[in-house]
Amino acid sequence: MNAIRKIIEAAWENRALLKEEATQKTIREVVNLLDSGTLRVAEPIVGGWQVNEWVKKAVVLYFPIQKMETLEVGIFEYHDKIPLKKGYKEKGIRVVPHAVARHGSYIAPGTILMPSYVNIGAYVDEGTMVDTWSTVGSCAQIGKNVHLSGGVGIGGVLEPLQAAPVIIEDNVFVGSRCIVVEGVHVETEAVLGANVVLTMSTKIIDVTGDKPVIYKGRVPARSVVIPGSYKKQFPAGEFHVPCAMIIGKRKESTNKKTSLNDALRENDVAV
Repeated sequence: MNAIRKIIEAAWENRALLKEEATQKTIREVVNLLDSGTLRVAEPIVGGWQVNEWVKKAVVLYFPIQKMETLEVGIFEYHDKIPLKKGYKEKGIRVVPHAVARHGSYIAPGTILMPSYVNIGAYVDEGTMVDTWSTVGSCAQIGKNVHLSGGVGIGGVLEPLQAAPVIIEDNVFVGSRCIVVEGVHVETEAVLGANVVLTMSTKIIDVTGDKPVIYKGRVPARSVVIPGSYKKQFPAGEFHVPCAMIIGKRKESTNKKTSLNDALRENDVAV
């Protein structure tokens, strides 16, 4: 892997190397490894997550070496540089028309793709449902048994390259029309109510204690989150600015579905 990484780093610094067959072969090898789940843009390690920046570079370099081609899927026609993912039956993945996943994304066995979109470099782990009209952006990391509800938007990272990928850990529930972008990290078993918007600058305010506790870029494990607002002074006057509020904790339970239903019901969270 170190040899592959050196070739990618060299091509990143000197784009003339993209004309060489060996470089192109290496870039395509990285994309194939991403497609099979052997390689990841980000991976869990002891004490946190490790982002493999060079792998993101390989994804970016894949675009200039690919040629535009016409793809036909039944009555549908596409014109693009990236082929579509194939072999869902053999991989044990349920795919409902008109779900689309690009080659270079990893979709684990037991995953359900409703009409949705998964971009190159993304990793979607087993037991997860990507619900109707949800999008999983480039290089986003989605854990096991996650539910991305209808219309959820998970941001990608290809532009700007230095941005960390969005990470959604295991057993997270993301409510309808939520937006999670700019490398926000949602920790295990968290519950996001409908229409929550999380960017790296969004204030995530825990209002469950005597005093508010503010987070940015991270939703703590098992948090139940809803949309909110706070007052902010501007030259033109005082106005309400959107935020997210932690209003409770999802209880630890071996029965994740039961604990999710309890969290939604007890905190009156819209999904």
